[in-house]
Amino acid sequence: MDINRTGGKSLKKKIFEILSGNDFNERLSEIRGVPGRQIVNHLFSCLYHTDELIKWRAVTAMGETVSSIADADIESARVVMRRLMWNLNDESGGIGWGSPEAMGEILARNMRLGEEYSRILISYINKDGNYLENEVLQQGVIWGIGRIAGVKPHLVRDSFVFLIPCLESCDSMLRGLSAWAIGAIDPVRAQSVLLPLKNDDSVVKIYSDGIISRFTIKNIVNKILQEPIDV
Repeated sequence: MDINRTGGKSLKKKIFEILSGNDFNERLSEIRGVPGRQIVNHLFSCLYHTDELIKWRAVTAMGETVSSIADADIESARVVMRRLMWNLNDESGGIGWGSPEAMGEILARNMRLGEEYSRILISYINKDGNYLENEVLQQGVIWGIGRIAGVKPHLVRDSFVFLIPCLESCDSMLRGLSAWAIGAIDPVRAQSVLLPLKNDDSVVKIYSDGIISRFTIKNIVNKILQEPIDV
């Protein structure tokens, strides 16, 4: 079935089939072929999916889709960005699950949007900014910062100072993600701040390239201490 000829429930079903399949990376190109405005709403709903892998792959697809929209119509892409930001606003009445991750993926893929919105993403872990109290949302923000840092570290260099306190968090995911992000932003500057975690054997999960991988924090940290992290 040609995904471009599907609509409504059929399109939603097709998207879910792609997101849940073992060949996700190969079939992502099918999503690229659908006009962005048709697919964004379906991807938004998948950001809330209870299956963790579906949610993360929706993040990838959202990044690809919105970046493509931005190339053709930057204002339409900004509308999606504002919707993601609204989801993280207390006045929205929701929680905003998946929104910071989607923001990070979009900004990593599109330079123009990255230059416009990276400081907003950083503000969500700045206690003098738009700080998010929810630790799960904080994890999403830090993953987004790390994702951007892997390809455009200069856009999130200012986040380094806000990530340092997270290295002492009781939440192992916050510690691990912060170490990963700090190493991607500036592996040289990271050397001294990451030393206290070199024996932390807590296990964290990090999503990349369509899969969720598990690492110990000490594995992440020791790799950074020995060489620049490969994100």
